[in-house]
Amino acid sequence: MPETAIAEANSPVTTNDLVVHNKFDGSVLATLRQCSEADVQVDLIRAASATPAAAAMPRHERGRILDTAADLLQERSQKVAELIVAEAGKTIKQARKEVARAVNTLKLSAAETRRNVGEVVPFDSFAGSENRQGWFTREPLGLIAAITPYNDALNLVAHKLGPAIAGGNTVILKPSQLTPLTAILLVDLLREAGLPAEFVTVVLGDRTIAQTIISSKLVRMVSFTGGFTTGRAIAANAGIKRLSMELGGNAPVIVFDDADLATAVEACVSGSFWAAGQNCIGAQRILVQRTVFNAFLKDFVAQTAALKTGDPRNEQTDVGPMISNGSAVEAKRKIDDAVVAGAQLLTGGTLNGPVLTPAVLTGVPRNCEAWSEELFAPVVLVEPFDSPEEAIELANDSEYALQAGVFTKDLGRALATAKAIDAGGVMINDSSDYRHDAMPFGGSKYGSMGREGVHFAYEEMTQPKVIAIAS
Repeated sequence: MPETAIAEANSPVTTNDLVVHNKFDGSVLATLRQCSEADVQVDLIRAASATPAAAAMPRHERGRILDTAADLLQERSQKVAELIVAEAGKTIKQARKEVARAVNTLKLSAAETRRNVGEVVPFDSFAGSENRQGWFTREPLGLIAAITPYNDALNLVAHKLGPAIAGGNTVILKPSQLTPLTAILLVDLLREAGLPAEFVTVVLGDRTIAQTIISSKLVRMVSFTGGFTTGRAIAANAGIKRLSMELGGNAPVIVFDDADLATAVEACVSGSFWAAGQNCIGAQRILVQRTVFNAFLKDFVAQTAALKTGDPRNEQTDVGPMISNGSAVEAKRKIDDAVVAGAQLLTGGTLNGPVLTPAVLTGVPRNCEAWSEELFAPVVLVEPFDSPEEAIELANDSEYALQAGVFTKDLGRALATAKAIDAGGVMINDSSDYRHDAMPFGGSKYGSMGREGVHFAYEEMTQPKVIAIAS
């Protein structure tokens, strides 16, 4: 647990305190003081005032801090994973993987400080500019507001802070109210590695506090990962500043009749239920060619039913709790609504506090929330299709298009299908649930604004500056 949290864990609770709970057993992990409006105004001025110092920090020093923080995170990986289990409800196996990814994200960010510096401009490529020479550099934007979700409470914070620090910016970080301890821990590690305290400021508070940050003229960019409703509010209130938003998806996976079904089933089970389905690129709609539909469905349901649910601290647990009892109840409601509308529930869908057993639905009408909206729960739809054209039409039947998956042994079919699917990324012979932290990451339809992935976030968080010399 971060030192900040330990110091306040046993303090008397006041009306402005944030109480952080263990997501499985409900026990209190910490009590943290939230910021007032006056606090945030002071924080904004302090962070903005530090931008010249952040910009002036040599690139080698930024890289050293990020590399050192990555090493510290690696050294303490087990304790960090245990915090993620307690605070976010991920299973211990999943939490360890998130820590490993966050280490890589920080290392990638360190590498970015040493290479993405700009380019020479060929002024003499246009008549009349033969006597000029020069270049452009990549300069920091200034103060960046980073707002992060609960589902990857460590790595998605690293994806904001790493590129921002690499680019020479300062950051106001508002982590999810549900998982602030992990974010505070990462900031503590960066400071231990040598980052000046004023370069990253953690702010805890409600939507009013977030709106104050977002609308401030001192903020040059808002980088947000979260829900569509919040994203719309940010866009409406941010004013004239750069926005980068990743607002989730409703990922389709297409399984053709020539696919290796064993591989497809295994990958889709993992892709559907990783992190209790609270995953923006998790497989939600699996579309299977009718000639192999029954065989796929039988094995998929059997493997889903065999998943072990419960205490995320247990090494054998596959699916832990959702982020809250309320989230689990809402997911159960959407399952029940689909069944009332004519869908079949083939397995799962049983509530035990915040734990929802993995559910498989088929025959879901297209007007159900389960089909059209992001579920963000351990619930998956499996539906048949007859032709490639129908599969693509079904896959594209969503406003949200972050990632997709395609299973086939035919390279031509794979590439043609990938081209036809409207999504930010298409994974061939894997489920939609794959992300390498160096690749560009973002959607292609509603809610798509900018790209993450360290190199691409770094470019979003910097701007070109041209130097031209007339001789």
